[in-house]
Amino acid sequence: MPFRPDALQHLSFNAFAIVMSVAGLALAWLRAVPVLGEPAGAVALVLAVLAALAFIVLVVLAWIRWQVQGEAVTAELAHPARHAFIGAVPVSMLLLAAAGVSLLGTSAWLAVLWWAGSLAQWAVTVWVLGRWLRADRNTGLSWSVLTPVLFIPVVGNVLAPLAGGALGAPGWAAAQFGAGVLLWPVVLALLLVRVATQGLWPERMLPATFIAVTPPALIGSGVLQLGGPPVLAWMCWGVALLFLLWSGSLGRRILAQPFAMGFWSIGFPLTAFAALTLRLAVFEPALQPLAMGALALATLAVLLLALASWKAWQQGTLLAPEQGPALTVHGSRAPPPAAP
Repeated sequence: MPFRPDALQHLSFNAFAIVMSVAGLALAWLRAVPVLGEPAGAVALVLAVLAALAFIVLVVLAWIRWQVQGEAVTAELAHPARHAFIGAVPVSMLLLAAAGVSLLGTSAWLAVLWWAGSLAQWAVTVWVLGRWLRADRNTGLSWSVLTPVLFIPVVGNVLAPLAGGALGAPGWAAAQFGAGVLLWPVVLALLLVRVATQGLWPERMLPATFIAVTPPALIGSGVLQLGGPPVLAWMCWGVALLFLLWSGSLGRRILAQPFAMGFWSIGFPLTAFAALTLRLAVFEPALQPLAMGALALATLAVLLLALASWKAWQQGTLLAPEQGPALTVHGSRAPPPAAP
């Protein structure tokens, strides 16, 4: 399908979930090297390169979008639910830095990438929290616009230890990790109250439910990376497993919908869970079959998402307006949010 510049208005920041999923899968495969040997490392290298290429392409497209469809970018950042998608950009940078350090060792350019991602993630988190503080009756948070997308600014902060220590910033990485650990239960509590009072988010956003798996999975990996007790990582793994099973119970409703970019929100949570399970299998060998199963599931999911994205691109439906009911915010109607 020939590229249409007008389609860029529908290229949300949620497209960076592609980078997150592929880079996260690379990190998961690296954790399988002790079991599968060097072939797993080769797979991780290929995936990391693909993730880096996808990041470059998306950054270029995002810059073009900003130049020719600036109003679409402004509208997305002002949207009551969709604004948090911007956090997927620094999350991608931190993941790429972590994969680079694991595969290539430390270097100046990886340190620059990590610091850029770390500081950008801090800025996004402060900006999102600032929106809450500036909230009023017309622009504030309402239960109806609280969705798992709000986990994204949290996820980036808990990623910091994966490469921060190796790149000479263990203290800063631990501090950023602490901020993420603090914010995770806050956002989780808000979402649980929303579910109890308003029900689940719209059908088109159901894939985003899987994002709930990511914070506990990454916090568990971060605890191990910082030298914390494995028992805390096991506790996080249990929470991640609970959210994985809960999200998986929505599988039939999710698959009943036509494919959209929002389906990529399933990929990264599965890779994060697989990576933590593989790390814990070192302490408990009996967990190894489950760990390999989690890796296989994450790999299959990312592969199917990639094939579905290619098919949607060919059909011209990948960069298209999201279908679904508009959000109601204090009596006004806002554009429907794209799934992450």
